[in-house]
Amino acid sequence: MKSSNLQEISVRRQNGFFKRLADIAVALPLTLLSLPVGVLLGLLILLRDPGNPFYCQRRVGRDGKVLTILKFRTMKRHSDEVERVLSPEALAIYRREYKLMDDPRLIGYRKEGDGSRCFGAILRRTSLDELPQLWWNVLLRGNMSLVGPRPILKEELEQHYTSEEQKALLSVKPGLTGYWQAYARNAACYENGERQQMELYYVKNRSFGLDLKILFRTVVAVITKAGAK
Repeated sequence: MKSSNLQEISVRRQNGFFKRLADIAVALPLTLLSLPVGVLLGLLILLRDPGNPFYCQRRVGRDGKVLTILKFRTMKRHSDEVERVLSPEALAIYRREYKLMDDPRLIGYRKEGDGSRCFGAILRRTSLDELPQLWWNVLLRGNMSLVGPRPILKEELEQHYTSEEQKALLSVKPGLTGYWQAYARNAACYENGERQQMELYYVKNRSFGLDLKILFRTVVAVITKAGAK
């Protein structure tokens, strides 16, 4: 193995070690502070739509390894049966973007337009549904970082990224938040290519300073609802 490759691996491991320490240092106090909120949210989900308050989904992580992300459930039970639940028009949009602006599957959705104001929509807009990822994926499992590209489905990866782009995207740990989420959220999508560009921008330009900017911007985006629809 060439010395340049060995040096690259050494630098990668060193950077990964310090980033892991930073993740733990931030995630541990945030977890302790947010657990009471998490208990309350779990109870509210149970009251509004009885069933498991958590939702697990398999995504693609660093180096192509499959990871299971944990979220608070924002959708009604059996919402994974998209062909049965969604209209043909909504299904076409979902299969292209893997999200809907007015999703009838959300908990509390009753009529058109509720996708921006029902209980499930509020959990998503405030990012409170992501709290279990902080506890489980970032702090305990360590298969996610506080900042990085969002972990995505295998079909998303194959549909929207070239083989070289896939390799770059999977070279770093996925994040609880990232450049795309902090600066665009729903304002950037797969169809126009902006989401892919933003995720890959982070991979190519990642640094401790950029991570700090993204964390700060994420807080601002959640408070001001910037990019949320």
